[in-house]
Amino acid sequence: MSMTDPIADFLTRIRNAIQAGHRRVDIPASNVKKRMAEILYEQKFIRNYIIIDDGKQGTIRLFLKFDGEGNSVIRNLKRVSTPGRRYYVDVNQLPRVKNNMGIAMISTSKGILTERQAQRENVGGEVLCYVW
Repeated sequence: MSMTDPIADFLTRIRNAIQAGHRRVDIPASNVKKRMAEILYEQKFIRNYIIIDDGKQGTIRLFLKFDGEGNSVIRNLKRVSTPGRRYYVDVNQLPRVKNNMGIAMISTSKGILTERQAQRENVGGEVLCYVW
């Protein structure tokens, strides 16, 4: 099956798993999705993640994080740049998500970074998504 927007699929699978109350979600792997999962883990939006090698594409298993009342740590995920409308920013225009309570994932020449990392590296790029 061909997929036109794998990043949107990644975000939608997480969104659907949270809404259904699942503790984990499996997502087809790619290098971009692996880096996005790593950022979600580093920023403490998920409990953990593992890469399952099946000899083909592989799978990323994300273990979602919930608070004491059973609410997800991830409140929302929003795709910004789409295949039909790319959204690029300069280092001076890097977005702030929910007054720095969330993160923006930026695809830069130095890899996929959060907006704070991109600011430190002094690079701009394509804004992939917002997470808060």
